Amino acid sequence: MTPALPGHPRLHLDLTADAGAATRAREATYRFLHDPDHRPRPPSSWTEDAAVLIVTELVTNAVRHTRGPCTLDLALHEELLDIDVTDTSPEAPTTRAPHVDGTGGWGWILIRHLAREVSVHPTEAGGKTIHTCLAFE
Repeated sequence: MTPALPGHPRLHLDLTADAGAATRAREATYRFLHDPDHRPRPPSSWTEDAAVLIVTELVTNAVRHTRGPCTLDLALHEELLDIDVTDTSPEAPTTRAPHVDGTGGWGWILIRHLAREVSVHPTEAGGKTIHTCLAFE
C-alpha cells in the first residue's frame, strides 16, 4: 500500500471469516467513498462500482480460500484508491477458467482488469496481502 500522507483518509477493517464478511466490507467501502470529509466530490458511479466489486471479490476469495480472518485497508491518495486485503494463506491467487455454472473463476480476472495495479505480497505472519490501486474517473 502507498504510504499514507498526513490528511489522506484511511480505513482499516478486521473481518471474521464468515458469510457476511464481504457484505460488511462492501458497506464500509461505500461509506468510506461517500464520506464528505474525504473528497470534494463523490467518486463516479463507475469508480464506486469498480471499488466495491474489487473489495467484494478479494474478501470473498479470502473467506472462501483461506482459514482465518482477513483485513481490509483502504487509502485515498489524490485521485487513486489503494485497496489491500490481507489473509492467512501464503498462496497467491491464480487465474482459472471462469465457469457459467456459478462455481467461480471470474473474480481474479475482473480484479486484474479493473485495477490500475495489482500485486501480491507475503506477510510476516505467513499470509499475504493483495494490493490493488484504482484510479478515480
